[in-house]
Amino acid sequence: MTSFLEFEKPIAELEARIVELRETAESHDGTLDIESEVAKLQAKSDRLLRETYAKLTPWQKTQVARHPERPHLKDYIAGFVDDFMPLAGDRAFADDQAIIGGFGRIAGRRVMVIGHEKGDDTATRIKHNFGMAKPEGYRKGIRLMQLADRFGLPVVTLVDTAGAFPGVQAEERGQAEAIARSTEQCLALSVPIVAVIVGEGGSGGAVALAAANRVLMFEHAIYSVISPEGASSILWRGPEKAADAAEAMKVTAQDLEKLGVIDRIVPEPVGGAQRDRVAAIAALGDAITQELAALADKSPKALLDQRRAKFLAIG
Repeated sequence: MTSFLEFEKPIAELEARIVELRETAESHDGTLDIESEVAKLQAKSDRLLRETYAKLTPWQKTQVARHPERPHLKDYIAGFVDDFMPLAGDRAFADDQAIIGGFGRIAGRRVMVIGHEKGDDTATRIKHNFGMAKPEGYRKGIRLMQLADRFGLPVVTLVDTAGAFPGVQAEERGQAEAIARSTEQCLALSVPIVAVIVGEGGSGGAVALAAANRVLMFEHAIYSVISPEGASSILWRGPEKAADAAEAMKVTAQDLEKLGVIDRIVPEPVGGAQRDRVAAIAALGDAITQELAALADKSPKALLDQRRAKFLAIG
């Protein structure tokens, strides 16, 4: 890891000390015996990491969910989706790179994969608009869901967005209507749909791809009707109370599972998905495979009825 969050500073200091010791030993051609000291520091760092992540506050989980080194959609596709064939455009306006989708195979099962892509660096974040989709992005998602329905393929959606893009042009092109239509399409599918909140699940921009038979969340992901900063600005006239807003809104996977908003929590490696991307991606692939297998034998009517009952029961 190269980026540490504010609450991770004590861990960062220990890891920096370990790196410093190893560099010192290398500069002395390996003649210094530092292994016992490194082992002690590593044990202390590991213990502190476990203790810290065992008691994260909702605001700290929000920071973890937004960590720039967490895996993104393209990482998940590369990790457990075989033979991925991307499909572009909404056949009306443009191809929105904030939402990517296409055919693929998960554990040998043919599926349609759709999700938000945030990007990994400045250039790709601008290209993908930081994962904030415009109407054409949601209309592309609708087109792909309808295509999956036509061919009888399960739909898997990976949600990671601060929310739909709020720009004037997006509103002019019918942002709210596109989000509503996308949510409606999720609910109307006659095939199984499994949604996973892998990072941020922000507002209607997230729900538009997450009205699923099974909704999963990564252990340190968040899912809410508005960002903590946005809620703070509305309630307290400024972003300073974001931590209080995160606490009040119950944005964590643990809270949402208790409330019945989500169905399953996918564990992350100690320290978050960003610390062991390979393990996190593998764990998510296994969880999705299990959910798809459990839904495979359900009839279209059973899938529709289960989805309807699930969302009507919330609240």
